[in-house]
Amino acid sequence: MTELAAASTSRRSLSPSRAGDFQNCPLLYRFRTIDRLPEPAEPPMVRGTLVHAVLEELFGDPAPGRTLDRAVELLPSQWEKLRTSEPRLAELFTPEQAADETAWLASCITLLETYFAMEDPRRLEPAAREERVSYEHGEGVRFGGIVDRIDIAPDGRIRVVDYKTGRAPDPRYEDKAMFQMRFYALVIWRTRGVVPALLQLMYLGDGSFLRYEPTTSDLLATEKKLLALWAAIERAIELGDFPPRRSGLCRWCAHQALCPEFGGTPPPLVP
Repeated sequence: MTELAAASTSRRSLSPSRAGDFQNCPLLYRFRTIDRLPEPAEPPMVRGTLVHAVLEELFGDPAPGRTLDRAVELLPSQWEKLRTSEPRLAELFTPEQAADETAWLASCITLLETYFAMEDPRRLEPAAREERVSYEHGEGVRFGGIVDRIDIAPDGRIRVVDYKTGRAPDPRYEDKAMFQMRFYALVIWRTRGVVPALLQLMYLGDGSFLRYEPTTSDLLATEKKLLALWAAIERAIELGDFPPRRSGLCRWCAHQALCPEFGGTPPPLVP
């Protein structure tokens, strides 16, 4: 095993995001996971982080107080907390861009309005919010991530909920969108011994739901896929070979200047 492989496989873990990176483009996986190249903060992505933070905080309030007005009231403090915790976010809007920042915060309010049209948080008592879940497979790799919300009914049924601030995908891509949720369902099943009854994606961009009822066979197939994916990642690490994969997603990539598909040269792999 090369020094690079030894260093990288010591962190034998895989999240839904990094699994998605490798499937979409192995070179992007390398840039984000091995090289850990910085990426600029983008308003749409940060907006999603902020709305998630507001909803997490909102559920910390007593049920009667979980109103739209309260959610909007939480926006400034949560935005300030994010900027304090991540200095790069302070550069998202300059003082000269105050009007842009105001419009951006207004777009966050629009997403919160859509959320309240989709469900009433006063009628819910989540068992967990922003919960880190993980388990280690017998092969020695740890699968895990952070779940937006876990609801548990009185009869023990589990619902896994994830908020998306974009629009629902075309039906052709619904299965790909649900990959993250099956990943979480697998981890919950392996750690709690219960297959979640429902996986629910909430698209605040257009107020639509995407729901799926997983089965044991679904989750076994997901586990098999993840193990195959991890084996492919280990091979890429061993060989030092992370080929780029051009697709429509490239338009949003922060690393085009280093990508051979766009005439760039990746930095040397450092053990």
